[in-house]
Amino acid sequence: MLKEFKEFAMKGNLVDIAVAFVMGAAFNRVVTSFTGGIVSPLVGLIFNSDFKDLKYVITEGTLNEAGEIVGEVAVLYGDFITNVIDFIIVAFVMFMVIKGINRMKRKEEPAPAAPKGPSQEELLIQIRDLLKK
Repeated sequence: MLKEFKEFAMKGNLVDIAVAFVMGAAFNRVVTSFTGGIVSPLVGLIFNSDFKDLKYVITEGTLNEAGEIVGEVAVLYGDFITNVIDFIIVAFVMFMVIKGINRMKRKEEPAPAAPKGPSQEELLIQIRDLLKK
């Protein structure tokens, strides 16, 4: 059973998927940093606030002794929009990577040549001649 598992784990596809998963996770961190550090502040200029802190407050909270808001109920749409932007960037880059890989794999193969031999008309003529005999 251990030998079977080792053979399964060392197959090319599984190793490729593992490498792609690790690279994707690292790339996601880069995109999150880009969105949080560059995109969000630029979009935040439009709203005159930090983009990730945009929210719609449903119920106001109260301040406790530590100065933290307690009991506030809010819809954090700024954080959601930031995550959507992250997803779109990652999805677009992955699309471009896959498109490039497919272009490299798919070299246009010439169409196979038509088989040599008699044409359909010639075959019909031969059949006609055989039937006359």
